[in-house]
Amino acid sequence: MIELYILLIFMIVGAIIAIEVKDLLSSVVTVGAVGIALSMAFLILKAPDVAITQLVVEILCLIILIRATLKKDLPFISTGRWFLNTLITVGFIAMFLFVAAKALKDLPDFGYPIMKVAKIYIANGLAQTGAANVVSSVMLDFRAYDTLGEATVLFTAVIGVLAVVRKIGRKNQEGQDD
Repeated sequence: MIELYILLIFMIVGAIIAIEVKDLLSSVVTVGAVGIALSMAFLILKAPDVAITQLVVEILCLIILIRATLKKDLPFISTGRWFLNTLITVGFIAMFLFVAAKALKDLPDFGYPIMKVAKIYIANGLAQTGAANVVSSVMLDFRAYDTLGEATVLFTAVIGVLAVVRKIGRKNQEGQDD
């Protein structure tokens, strides 16, 4: 439970930093870090579906806010920073794959869930729903409202990203359509 307290302290400090920092882009990145910490807190609280939804929505909102914050594209290639950016990207991908490999080792064996409700779903899914696919029976019968809510949140986030990123109908500097 100490992990949850550490994440809560991190989120409080991040929120204070986001309010107090003068640079708008730094504030947006700090708010994104707080959202990712919230997603990790949901994982600690054994709510992986809420954590995944929070993570996807947080990433999409971060894209929207960064796009709205930056007035123009950053000229990384013309300034010579492409090598540093490529190196950072490769390092991040390598770190992500390493952490993913470590996390996948901790998953329980297939068909032997560690949570009580998952055991009930596996044991009674076919008999109660008639669906041969246990995942479909859980998503569409046992937890239909939850699935509908998650789909609505994801759909709304995608529509928001498309509204900000679109280029049709935007005016350029002279007031003409692009």
